[in-house]
Amino acid sequence: MTAVPAFASVPAFDSLHAAADPQAGTRPLTILIAALGGEGGGVLAEWLVELATRCGYVAQSTSIPGVAQRTGATTYYVEIHPQPISELAGRRPVLGLAAVPGAVDVFIASELLEAARHAGNGMLDPARTLVIASTSRSLTTAERMQMGDGRSDGEHLLRTVREHSLACVAFDIAGTARACATVPSAVMFGALAASGRLPFPREAWEAVIRASGRGVEASLRGFDRAWQNVGGAFAPAAGFVQPPQSLPANAAAGFPAEVADIVNLGLARVRDYQDAAYGERYLARVRAVLACERRLDPEVAQGYALTRETARFLALWMAFDDIVRVARLKCSATRFARVRREAGAGDDDLLRIVDHFKPGVPELAGLLPARLEAPLLRWAARRRANGKAPLELALHLDVTRIRGFLALRLVGGLRWLRPHGMRFAREQAMIEQWLACIVDTGDWGLAHELALCGRLIKGYGATNDRGRDNLAHILTHLAVGAQPAAVRAEAVRRAREAALADEAGTTFDQVLREHGAPSRPVKAQPINFVPRRVQGSR
Repeated sequence: MTAVPAFASVPAFDSLHAAADPQAGTRPLTILIAALGGEGGGVLAEWLVELATRCGYVAQSTSIPGVAQRTGATTYYVEIHPQPISELAGRRPVLGLAAVPGAVDVFIASELLEAARHAGNGMLDPARTLVIASTSRSLTTAERMQMGDGRSDGEHLLRTVREHSLACVAFDIAGTARACATVPSAVMFGALAASGRLPFPREAWEAVIRASGRGVEASLRGFDRAWQNVGGAFAPAAGFVQPPQSLPANAAAGFPAEVADIVNLGLARVRDYQDAAYGERYLARVRAVLACERRLDPEVAQGYALTRETARFLALWMAFDDIVRVARLKCSATRFARVRREAGAGDDDLLRIVDHFKPGVPELAGLLPARLEAPLLRWAARRRANGKAPLELALHLDVTRIRGFLALRLVGGLRWLRPHGMRFAREQAMIEQWLACIVDTGDWGLAHELALCGRLIKGYGATNDRGRDNLAHILTHLAVGAQPAAVRAEAVRRAREAALADEAGTTFDQVLREHGAPSRPVKAQPINFVPRRVQGSR
């Protein structure tokens, strides 16, 4: 007869309850799970109940459904009675249906903001709760809506979770699941097993996975990886971008250690975007900013923050999105591997990928020289002025078929044409204007604020045009003038934050006027008159 493991004999259990608790022998072990849609939170709860039942304990789980896919989350609550069924003498314990704030022994969250949210709701007890949380993020709708960087501070969220827990185990659960081609529930199951919070042997945990009969091998891989991670034997978390090994060994030569990493990443991006000569152009631009910062801050009191921010935004700007870049990304091997992994397709499965494109005249004309682009844009403007919709090509390309893949490869191979196009020329001219303002300021604070204005350049289409116009207005009217540098720096900061916060530009114009600059010129918009249909007519 197999002996039933006892909760009270587990060292980890005792260490988590160093304070005397007269009810520890009869109080249920409470586990709260917070997961997003499609992450297997319900499966995890079922596995825990199955595990406890197989090992001779009474367990129960309940769930509170929420809206899936990041606008909400589903929570699962599990209670396990600490006394084996064999010792209950026929009695049946009554277990709770919902978690009580401050009465949670183990809290598992598949996403960092969910962990912080439950901490803010008072569910965690710093004297009681063991937290297993993921460091990965799935952005909320509110975060995605911001024109600037609307992400919550991950370090602050993690610090909040740690402050509200007795012990906290945090690692990239989502990244671990992707690396093992499984779902987060298997990884969370392995992390809980390795924590020692439940007194069940590893073989019992793995037996539950095998009994499920679905995705067993992948789930066991995720379980084992999490076991190693929580046990401290896991390698540094994957997911951090490393510069490719094809970069020259002396790529960041002459740059201080504080900026070498970001320069290497930026160089890798622009070289992949265009060619080696374009990468050298990037390095030359960053070196000019570095020389400027060394003049403005010879004591390095700011830790080369000016060069670092400029190098970051410069790389993003120099690798601006166009139809060539989109085509290259769509038909890259890494993209196919990622889609296959996210879809859960096996090696023997057939996967079909259909991409939808809708390029307009500006995107196509941007690859052409001025003598060809100008008449094409004038034709598009006349067409719009006559009340017609902008001309766009609606394309559906099956990139898993030869014809669709070759079409993307053909467009992606037009990198040689890009430097001859007017879009490329306009971007380079704007970049040079931005860098000249940074280098010529003569004040570190103003130069740093101008470097941060690189954040305005993002997206494509109307979003990109609006960001370029806002930046041009800041460089022309706020970056220069007779006012002290500190006043101009404050004006640039306020204008940048207003431009990122208000898509309509009302706040941005108000900030401009407050600092003596003119508002942005109003752009002409066509007004189309549509005849009103008389009721009853055909």
